[in-house]
Amino acid sequence: MKDIITLSVESSCDETSIAILKNGREVLTNIVSTQIDLHKKFGGVVPEVASRKHIENIDGVLQEALDEAKIELKDIDHIAVTYGPGLVGALLVGLSYAKSLAFCLNKPLVGVNHIEGHVSANYIAHKDLKPPFITLIVSGGHTHLVEVKDYGKYEILGRTRDDASGEAFDKIARAMGLGYPGGPIVDKLAKQGNKNAIDFPRAYLDEGYDFSFSGLKSAVLNYLNAKKMKKEEIVVEDVCASFQEAVVEVLSQKAIKAAKEKGYNTIALAGGVACNSALREKITELGKENNIDIKYPPVDLCTDNAAMIGCAGYYNYINGIIDDMSLNAVPNLKIGQR
Repeated sequence: MKDIITLSVESSCDETSIAILKNGREVLTNIVSTQIDLHKKFGGVVPEVASRKHIENIDGVLQEALDEAKIELKDIDHIAVTYGPGLVGALLVGLSYAKSLAFCLNKPLVGVNHIEGHVSANYIAHKDLKPPFITLIVSGGHTHLVEVKDYGKYEILGRTRDDASGEAFDKIARAMGLGYPGGPIVDKLAKQGNKNAIDFPRAYLDEGYDFSFSGLKSAVLNYLNAKKMKKEEIVVEDVCASFQEAVVEVLSQKAIKAAKEKGYNTIALAGGVACNSALREKITELGKENNIDIKYPPVDLCTDNAAMIGCAGYYNYINGIIDDMSLNAVPNLKIGQR
């Protein structure tokens, strides 16, 4: 059977990425040009700046991908591209570029949901993984507990009612003047702190599958403000460790609960917060106690990249999900929605 070669484009936020994959799961190249240093001085991603940088970077990223994979454009079978969710200006750069390639090369265009891409990173990392399973999607913009019924078929079991988990990490880091992005910084400092030093609240929301992190965020901010008003020392490492423990405890317990109640023995982590060392450790520990296999991608596949988009696009393509040139960016696209 002929190999299927996918070229994929990702530009939903502040990474310009192009990847080339063979048969959906074999990554020939995955080039990522990040803008973290550019946005660091602003304390977060500036949409207009991100869009302009994508335009500057994307030609060079494509050429680097083709050179590294030793592939010519004529060898590509289809073009996969993120069309949402994300920053609309950033999305439009990648989408317009992918449309141009598809039109000029007369190749099929396949739109990919960015969140589904994060789930698909696990297919690249774990060649034996196939649906159905439970996935915990945790990032700066999303916190979802999802039942993966088949490739491209999802049922949302729970979601955050307010802040996403990654958003909470960034806001707490900003409040303590730790810099951007907050997640990796909090994770690093937490390793030097006492996770039991401060008893921050956990929101279990009547034991359903939904999440809430606004109460925890407020509790941490109130703790910091009270300490400042009393001119008492703030042990940043203890705050980071205690806050992080509250987040990962709820995430892990809810995911295990969903797997047990739905009858699954596999949970796959997805999204940028899946890089968090405490989350990986906690959910793996609970998984062993409950005979549930925990899977997660390597760090370079947890953060935004085009390889995960290519994998999701491949499964769309072989299932006959092809788009035309009217495909537009959908900044608030939901998982499972087209």
